[in-house]
Amino acid sequence: MAYFWPILEPMRTKKWLWIVFLAIPLANVWGQAEIFAPIKDAIKANNAKDAVKYFNQSADINIEGEVNNYSKAQAEFVLGDFFKKHPVADFNIVHTGSSPSGLKFAIGKYQSGGDSYSVLMRVKESDKKYFVHEISFIKE
Repeated sequence: MAYFWPILEPMRTKKWLWIVFLAIPLANVWGQAEIFAPIKDAIKANNAKDAVKYFNQSADINIEGEVNNYSKAQAEFVLGDFFKKHPVADFNIVHTGSSPSGLKFAIGKYQSGGDSYSVLMRVKESDKKYFVHEISFIKE
């Protein structure tokens, strides 16, 4: 076994380098998924009151092309109205990412009856917490 040790040692080192190399991006994806998990759960439950807990003091909401900036109280009403008109059958986040400047985003799929919506959420960090500053529901 000692004879093969010089051959096996570089392979063992390479194995650990690959594990570390692959783990860093996965940790970043898992971290982003955690950022969006509470808002995802609130949307999946059609709970506008819980959803706006994760909103900035004001947020841009785009529902089918109509974009406005709302306070948290207004956003709760607007989302609640959307949820009443289009009750969720399913909602999942299909992709998360970040821009080179560090802006984090998630793309989701919202199902309601026979309708399907693409959902884009962008969050900004403030006091080491992330808050939604933009959410869009675009009918596919």
